[in-house]
Amino acid sequence: MDWGTELWDQFEVLERHTQWGLDLLDKYVKFVKERTEVEQAYAKQLRSLVKKYLPKRPAKDDPESKFSQQQSFVQILQEVNDFAGQRELVAENLGVRVCLELAKYSQEMKQERKMHFQEGRRAQQQLESSFKQLENSKRKFERDCREAEKAAQTAERLDQDINATKADVEKAKQQAHLRSHMAEESKNEYAAQLQRFNRDQSHFYFSQMPQIFDKLQDMDERRATHLGAGYGLLSEAELQVVPIIAKCLEGMKVAADAVDAKNDSQVLIELHKSGFARPGDVEFEDFSQPMNRVPSDSSLGTPSDGRPELRGPGRSRAKRWPFGKKNKCLRAWKLSIPDPKLSLPTLQTVVTEDFSHLPPEQQRKRLQQQLEERNRELQKEVDQREALKKMKDVYEKTPQMGDPASLEPRITETLNNIERLKLEVQKYEAWLVEAESRVLSNRGDSLGRHPRPPEPPASAPPDSSSTNSGPQDDKESSEEPLSEEGQDAPIYTEFDEDFEEPASPIGHCVAIYHFEGSSEGTISMAEGEDLSLMEEDKGDGWTRVRRKQGGEGYVPTSYLRVTLS
Repeated sequence: MDWGTELWDQFEVLERHTQWGLDLLDKYVKFVKERTEVEQAYAKQLRSLVKKYLPKRPAKDDPESKFSQQQSFVQILQEVNDFAGQRELVAENLGVRVCLELAKYSQEMKQERKMHFQEGRRAQQQLESSFKQLENSKRKFERDCREAEKAAQTAERLDQDINATKADVEKAKQQAHLRSHMAEESKNEYAAQLQRFNRDQSHFYFSQMPQIFDKLQDMDERRATHLGAGYGLLSEAELQVVPIIAKCLEGMKVAADAVDAKNDSQVLIELHKSGFARPGDVEFEDFSQPMNRVPSDSSLGTPSDGRPELRGPGRSRAKRWPFGKKNKCLRAWKLSIPDPKLSLPTLQTVVTEDFSHLPPEQQRKRLQQQLEERNRELQKEVDQREALKKMKDVYEKTPQMGDPASLEPRITETLNNIERLKLEVQKYEAWLVEAESRVLSNRGDSLGRHPRPPEPPASAPPDSSSTNSGPQDDKESSEEPLSEEGQDAPIYTEFDEDFEEPASPIGHCVAIYHFEGSSEGTISMAEGEDLSLMEEDKGDGWTRVRRKQGGEGYVPTSYLRVTLS
């Protein structure tokens, strides 16, 4: 069934219907355009929201980033940001594939519809013109017939009138004959015009207009098909991003499951553990006998023997820190005890290179981080030096590839950097030894933990078996007697128990730097020397090795290239 056959007389109906179809197409394009604006605004608001709640500081500078709760929250924000990107992709697809294409197609349909209806109206005008000509010829024929009949009656009346002259009768007969001839011509013209009109009318209703209607039908069906495809693009744009959105939601679920309360508690300990020993009991000081008053061991003044207290590493500093000004201020703040001498605005922390302004445990961690960074930089410089040496050898063998002298400035700079970094590594290792001694002293468990030999100091380390040549009185006058709390100072010379039983190597290693083991427990090695690995690094930065010519001892782990068996 087609419009040309079934709707041959519904020209105005088809005109309204096709116009409604184009209006619906434009309405859908407008709807999708507004939907695109909504998606873009939604994505923009989501991105603004994510930016608002993302941490402002880098993760390496933000202690809170170490907590799983914070990490999960940041991951959720990132997933929301990715989700916003998918909404922007939906808006882009709808804008390009629906709005632009359908709007362009709508303009083409309007032009085609206009052309078809203009053709139909021209055909109608032609048929109407033919019909007017038919009507004119019909009226002329009717008028001529009446005039001929009237002239014939006049001639017959004059012919029967005895008073009429012969000339009048002849004139009347001639007039009647003329009118009859004119009527006959009008009749023939009317018949021809009628035949012509019938032919035009038949062509109009059976050929011309059905073709135009069929073209309009084809145009409207194509428009409807295209509109239906546009409807499908709306859902297709959503389906394209569903897998990515599902991954975003799955990422949020993974982030939620990644929250580990126990681990966060441990992270808090690692971040803020001071390493101080708990303060001992405060002893009673009897002020009723001022002449014989004896200060307690725990008082913050002179020691019980009356001599000035020495600030040895790992003893008095760790012992006094919990009772220092900072701790008092915090306690006064927490307990709301008014103390004008301990007002918080007067506290000023001086940041030092060895991080001595931090508690012992935090100082140790920061020094360990700095030491690792320096070792990485040192290894990088060493690798660069080796590469420059190889490049210089290549240039010397094949001068056309380059000038060996051009590499000298870079080699010199690299060597200077290596020397500088070695000095910094030694400096941080010395500081780290002191910090660890403080931590062990405060823990009170240094005897149960194997200490790390220090970098060779200017003077030999203390030895429990050695005796001083000077008088005992001089020694007591220059050193503070070890109290019960001070016996836990780290001892770096007790390595005898590590070498009681011979052990088999667990790997081998190569010395990448020269090391002069001057302290007891350490061993010397030359750069490039092959060594047997006897004991791995326990986390203190030292490794036990054995030389091929005999002898075992500790060397810095950063000085070795280790290969386990």
